[in-house]
Parts: sequence; structure tokens; C-alpha cells
Amino acid sequence: MQQYSIFPNTEAHTEPGSIDTLATSLSSYIDPPQIQLVKRAYYYAEQAHDGQRRRSGQPYVTHPLAVAGILADMHMDHQSLMAALLHDVIEDTGISKASLGEQFGDTVADLVDGVSKLTRIESESRAEAQAENFQKMALAMARDIRVILVKLADRLHNMRTLGVLKPEKRRRIARETLEMYAPIAQRLGMHNIRVELEDLGFTTLYPMRAKRIHNAVKAARGNRREIVEQIKESIELGLERDGHPCAVVGREKHLYSIYQKMQNKKKSFSEIMDIYAFRIVVDSVDSCYRVLGCIHSLYKPVPGQFKDYIAIPKSNGYQSLHTILFGMHGVPIEIQIRTPEMEEMANYGIAAHWLYKTNDGQPLNGSHTRARQWVQGLLEMQERAGNSLEFIENVKIDLFPDEVYVFSPKGEIMELPHGSTPVDFAYAVHTDVGNSCVACRINRRLAPLSEPLQSGQTIEIIASKGAQPNPSWLNFVTTGKARSNIRHYLKNQRQTEAIVLGQRLLGKALAGLDVDLDGISEKQKESLVNNTGHHSFDHILEEIGQGNRLPLLTAHQLLARDSNRDDSNNAEGSSHPPLMIDGTEGFRVNFARCCYPIPGDPIVGFISAERGMVIHTDNCHNSLEFKNNPERSVPLRWAEEVEGEFSIELGIALEKSRGIIAVLANRINSLDANIEKISIEDEDPRMSMVNVIVGVHSRLHLARIMRRIRSIKDVIKVTRVKH
Repeated sequence: MQQYSIFPNTEAHTEPGSIDTLATSLSSYIDPPQIQLVKRAYYYAEQAHDGQRRRSGQPYVTHPLAVAGILADMHMDHQSLMAALLHDVIEDTGISKASLGEQFGDTVADLVDGVSKLTRIESESRAEAQAENFQKMALAMARDIRVILVKLADRLHNMRTLGVLKPEKRRRIARETLEMYAPIAQRLGMHNIRVELEDLGFTTLYPMRAKRIHNAVKAARGNRREIVEQIKESIELGLERDGHPCAVVGREKHLYSIYQKMQNKKKSFSEIMDIYAFRIVVDSVDSCYRVLGCIHSLYKPVPGQFKDYIAIPKSNGYQSLHTILFGMHGVPIEIQIRTPEMEEMANYGIAAHWLYKTNDGQPLNGSHTRARQWVQGLLEMQERAGNSLEFIENVKIDLFPDEVYVFSPKGEIMELPHGSTPVDFAYAVHTDVGNSCVACRINRRLAPLSEPLQSGQTIEIIASKGAQPNPSWLNFVTTGKARSNIRHYLKNQRQTEAIVLGQRLLGKALAGLDVDLDGISEKQKESLVNNTGHHSFDHILEEIGQGNRLPLLTAHQLLARDSNRDDSNNAEGSSHPPLMIDGTEGFRVNFARCCYPIPGDPIVGFISAERGMVIHTDNCHNSLEFKNNPERSVPLRWAEEVEGEFSIELGIALEKSRGIIAVLANRINSLDANIEKISIEDEDPRMSMVNVIVGVHSRLHLARIMRRIRSIKDVIKVTRVKH
């Protein structure tokens, strides 16, 4: 049987002992002039780090040499290797980026500078430090994706040599590796790097657990050897009989993977190890599907467990056929089928077949394109996140995806994390599509925006020009991009509305003092900003709109009047003409749910930091409480022409009879009134109390509705409810 090479296990790493050893390994894929540049970078680094030593006592230059060796194993280009050799020069030796640029060119200098900027920020909050560090990483990756590859190699060698550090520092570095660097390696498809980072991090954080699992795996391998050989021999004979040259190898689960499955899926060690996994490497894509058919004829496949990542690759470029079979003695067998190129991509991800855009416009390959799209998504999230901690929260959501593959109406494939909804899909298409999304169709049927998506579905987003994100979407969206964009929009909207409201309130306060807001000079505004410590006049208006600052007091400060006067008892506070409410204010106005004010009711407003201006009826028991606080209450009146629909609660006592609720609903709907909610309380066996929340336009509209309800035979009493 013809054999195809299988790439080496990550545990079998060797570090170059000298620059000559590294140069020899590079000669298999890099031209001699480029190797000379790599050697020159080494000698420069050796001279720069002269006299410096690692904690282990070795010369410091052994570290960058080892980092370059890791990248050489991945067949990275000469510029990445030069950056690896020089990556600590700027930070540790005082040599400037400009000096490096003169010696080795701007590209290498930019790479070294990008890696140098990813050093850990000292901060009081470790979470904040990690988040800010990741933000800098996103910016560096956006300029050149190779920055993160050098950083991953740097982190891997540091993890291999953690033993000389203090226990607390070891644990911190290991935790950061598991939380951030290993997921990034997985996102970029770098399986070998990820597995080693995870196992080293796990062994450092939980040495006893790692040792027990390691010993259990070792014992299980001995017990399983006979069955593994039987299954492998059976597969090889079956494929050879059908004329399929290939390599069949058993796949070993790594320690951290076993630990995670035991923790997250609540599986026992024996359940995890009872699955026998094999990888079959064949010569072509066509052979992958032929071998799949042959395997399915040897063993019965488990329904619903076949995945075709060749036709639909994962976002990190991974391709393979996956299937699970019922093997001999009923044991489950996992099979992966792929070509040597796919094997290399699975192990090295974006580092495999390194290509980057050259001066002649050479295009990026698929994995690089996807990696750049991911990095651009990080940058967009960074711009919209409120702070670094919110940003890292959104990123971590995207770093641990269980993929769902869905289609646009034009047949384009979109990959989303497991549990994503149509809103996540809309934001993945474009931010504007997400912001204006109002409904969706899943497989041509109307569906709720909160419905979780399944692989293979076709999603169509229905958008409306005037629509805006709903705060309730934050309860079900899954992707970091959707979450950050919704928060960003709502934050800006609240800020804009608060400024508009603050401007109106301040204008009204100034009008009571016979001054027009437009007549206030820039000098007066600037003086107020300086005296109050705010960074802009808009910020003062925002504070007024949010109820954190008194408009009348601000008006006096603007006019430089005696600020020691008791503004709350000033007659001017009560002589202001009331603000006019017409239903289209354009600022934050909420109608109280205790009294449900509607056009025609006497009303009063109360300034709340959380809800803007809350409108109550004048005789509401809640409004009576804050009328004693005139600084935060605002006299209001309805405009003559009021637009919009306003909620009102009606209490209806009626005799129980068949179909009475339907009659009641039809009667209300016939008067162009929208029923928002109906609740029923049984008073006694013959009578029910129905509470209905109805949308009305005015008091006249309400009176017509109440008259029509009273005309129903079984209705005893109709009242407007005020809590």
C-alpha cells in the first residue's frame, strides 16, 4: 500500500542549537540570499542582547533563536524569521525602530514593533490589562497578520520554559495562554501550536489533574492497543481491496481536550476514551469521497454524524470529511479523511503555504483572506466597544465558536457561532443591515428574530429604512459583532436624545429669565464648561437631559448670576411656560405605567437619570410625591394636535359567558384600537374581572371605546384603571 507522509506530533519539537543549524533547516525552502539576511538578523540580535541572560542562566539570544526555529518548522518566510530573531531588540536593548528599519527594511521593523507592542501592560486590573493588550494585538494584526504568528511562537517557547519562573507568575501566564493565545491559534487553524499551548497551560495550572489524566491515557493505550490494531488493519485491507492508496493512523486526544470534555460535557474518562479515532490521508479530493463510500460499506455510519468540511471549509481554512461509525463489538469509530495539503492546513493553519500580498498584486489565499476578515471584524468591534473589557467579552464569544453554516438568498455561505439568530446573521452581512432589521424569513417562512439558526437554512433579512436596533436583542444575540454594534447604537442614541432634551430644558429655563439660548455667547458657554469641569457644552446638556443637572441652576450659572440663591424656591421656577408634548419630541420621553397618561389629561414631567423625562397625570399618586421636588419636575401640556398611540388600562367587570372575550376583543378592534395585553381574574363563579391595555389616540377615542364596551350585554362595569 502506498503511504503518504503524516506530519510530526507537536510534542516532538526540537530547538536549533545554533544559527547554522537553523540555516541548514531553512535551506530546504528558502533561497540562499534570504538565508543570509536571516543570519545577519541573528548576529545583530546576538550583539544587541550581549550580556543579557534568561532566568535559566542561558544567553538571552537562545530565546529568539528558538522562536525562529518554531516558525521555521512551519515554513514561514524570511521576514517573519528575521522579526522573530529581533523581536525583543526594541523592548530590551533600547535600539529604535528607525535603526532597525535602516538595517533590515521597514517591513521587518514594522513586524518587530508590532510584536514589541504586545507586551503585557501593568495595570491594577489584570482583566483590563489583558483586554487592552488584546486591543493592541488587533491593531498590530491588522497591519500584518504575521505579527500574531511571531507572537504565538514567542508565547509557545515561553510556555516550554516556564519552569524557572515563580509559581504565581507561571499560573498567570498559563491562564492568559489558555484564555487568549490558544483560542487565537485555533481561530487561525494552527492545530499543532494550539494543542501544545493548551497542554502546557493545563499542566501548569492543574499539575495533579494533568498527571492523573496522563497516567490514565497511558494505561488506556495499552488496553486499547489490540482493538486499535484490529480496526486499523480492517480499514487498510478494505481500502487496499478497493484500490485506494492511503495512510491510516490513529489519532490521540490531547490532555486538555479530554479534561474539557470531562468538565463541560460531564463525561467520564472511559466514555471519552471508548471512541476510537483514525485519520486517513489520500492523494486527492476525489479520493476523499471514494474512500468515504468504502468506509461506509465496511462499517455502518451513525445517522446525522457526517460533516463535509471540504465543500464547506471552517472559517480558519480547515478542510476534511468527518464521519462516525459503529465498529466491531459496537465501539464507535471517528474517521477523518483528507489530502496531504488539508493535513498541512489542519496542523499549521494560516502558516501553511505562506502567501502574502506582494507588490505585483499576488492575491491572498483562502485562509489568509478569512483571517484578515476576522481581524477587520476585531477592529470594528474595538471601535464600537464602550471599553476594553466589553471588547474582550465580545472577542471571547467569537473565539469559541461551534459553527453553524447558513445561506443568503443568493446562495452565499455564512459561518456563524452555534446559537446565532437572524439578528446575528444581519449584522454579519453588514452593520447597516443589522441596524435596520425588522423581520426575517428562514427557508422562505416568516420567523421570529430570536429563533436559533440551524446549518443549511436560507436566511432572508427584511429591513426598513427608519428602523433601529431593539434593546431586547441583547438578550438573544450570540456574536460579538452584533452585541457591540447594538450597544454602540443604543449608547449613541441615548446620548443624542439626552443632549436634545437638555437643550430644550435649558432653553425653557432661560426663557423664564427672559433670555434666548441662541443669545448665549460662546464665551459664556466656555466659561461654564471650565468652571464645572466638563469637557464640552454638549456634555452639560447631556447631564441636564439625564436628570443629573438642574436646568434652572445651569441657566443662572450661564448668566453669571448669584449662584447662592435658593433656586428651588425661586418664583421663576414655577413661572416657566410649560413644555409642549405632541408625541414626536425626538428626545427621551416615557409615559408612566402607573397612570397611563393620554392626550387631554393634565400632565406633569419628572426628570429621571435612567429614563429621561417620565410623564404622569397631574393627579397620579407618584406625581404627588415628586411635586415636592420642583428641581426635577417639569410643567407640561399637550399640543393641540398630538400624534401617536398611547397606552391605557381598562378594568372591565363582566358576567361569564361563552366567547365573551372574543366579542370584547372584536368590539375594541373595530374602533381602530390596538390591544396590547389582556389578563383575566375570576371574582366568583359568575363574574370575571378583565384588565385590558389598549392603544388609544385621545380622550375622545377612549370615551368611544368605553361606550362601545358598555353596550355589550354581559358587561357590568368599565373603568379606567390607575394604580
